[in-house]
Amino acid sequence: MIQFIIYVSDQLRSKEFYSKVLNLEPSLDVPGMTEFTLEDNCKLGIMPEKGIAKILGDKTRHPSEGNGIPRCEIYLYVNKVDEYYNRAIGVGAKEVSPPMQRDWGDTVAYVTDPDGHIVAFAGI
Repeated sequence: MIQFIIYVSDQLRSKEFYSKVLNLEPSLDVPGMTEFTLEDNCKLGIMPEKGIAKILGDKTRHPSEGNGIPRCEIYLYVNKVDEYYNRAIGVGAKEVSPPMQRDWGDTVAYVTDPDGHIVAFAGI
């Protein structure tokens, strides 16, 4: 099993955003963690910044200090790039780059989620 976890300022807002964008209901939704099963062996987790800050203690900077600073991206292969891109924009994502053919062969669109995480929708 592979699980990617992003830290968010508002778990409910991010749960609603990703539920609408991915057109999925969470497979887990409890205080402190929401998960979306993307494939049988892959999940996207959403954890509140305050929760992870308690675990990390004073060993790192507080996650909220990095909001809006791209440090990674969620690269999702989807059947209909335009559909995912438009749905994301429709629920509040900010456009980074519209769908277009990229040098590496994929057609990809880029947006940011409510916390500034980069989300890419790539054509299968």
